[in-house]
Amino acid sequence: MGSTLSSYMNALPPLTDFFPPTPEAYCIVLNIFQYFPLFTTLQWLLSFHPAGKTSLKNSLLNIPGRFGWFVMEAIGPVNLIYTLWRLPTGTGSDFWSLPLASQLCAGLYVLHYVNRAVISPFFSAPSMSPIHLLVVGMAAIFNWMNSVCLAAWIFGYTAPVAGYRDSYFDANEVGGIPTFLSFIGLGLFFTGMIGNIHAERQLFQLRRDEADRRLAKREQSKNQGDSKNKYHKVYVIPPTQGVFRSILYPHYVFEWIEWLGFALVGTSVLPQRGFVPNSTPSLPLKVAPWLVPAVVFAEKLNIRLPLPAVVFFVNAVTNMLPHARWGRKWYVQSFGEKAVAGRGAVVPWCSWM
Repeated sequence: MGSTLSSYMNALPPLTDFFPPTPEAYCIVLNIFQYFPLFTTLQWLLSFHPAGKTSLKNSLLNIPGRFGWFVMEAIGPVNLIYTLWRLPTGTGSDFWSLPLASQLCAGLYVLHYVNRAVISPFFSAPSMSPIHLLVVGMAAIFNWMNSVCLAAWIFGYTAPVAGYRDSYFDANEVGGIPTFLSFIGLGLFFTGMIGNIHAERQLFQLRRDEADRRLAKREQSKNQGDSKNKYHKVYVIPPTQGVFRSILYPHYVFEWIEWLGFALVGTSVLPQRGFVPNSTPSLPLKVAPWLVPAVVFAEKLNIRLPLPAVVFFVNAVTNMLPHARWGRKWYVQSFGEKAVAGRGAVVPWCSWM
């Protein structure tokens, strides 16, 4: 087994081929990243997630919450911008010669993470609990792999899929169904983003209100002047109204809608003419079983398969779903089943999900 592993490692391209990625390196990363849902099966079994409400109090591997969150979330947009800048000529000018759909996908991705990495932790959240180094490291790897796949795809790389006829391989423009899907996708993206921000800000405001209420009830003490953030570890269960009427994690659902829209916009992203035929790896990619429906859907509609965007959507859902389920259990343990009021984590009125 050791010799087999050694042979496989020796067959990999040098590390420099991943910064920025060559077509071969892109296909390797995409082939690995598509199997991320297998890793998330552990999250269904283990409630260990040392961040946020369930962060560890005194771990030596804790990182300040705002800084840790910024680092792990900023990896994605920084690497995407770096990759798109380096891939053409190193001058950065060629990005603007990419088709509009490619530029739009890059802009939507960066826009999401400007909120995610900067606005949310530093300007919106009242406080952020320490984040364990393990969580920061795993999230950083996820975002790096995802941004490698998305940037290479946006730039014009393609990964031929076994059994899938890419009808737009040599196309110079898109129209019809792809354009229609892109408009729908754009609407879904902004609906999801606005809903995600709205739900998250509501949670932040509830925490602020609860912390102020507790402070008002508490008698003056010598420790009141401490520099400790008064919002630290103050959590509340959202009332059964608005987007929280039937589920406890609507911000998760809205983010999934956001990335589904992103994938639909990606149906208009085309390979660069004159670039792909000379750079496509000779061996086609065999997609993971759970991605086959997307391949069939693309073939039925005779559209390009935005595989990296689809992989991102699937990985985001499978990563966040077990967190939401464990989060609902935490709400029950902390506030009681009566306060949860039968709400599901992400499925309306479903106690298991």
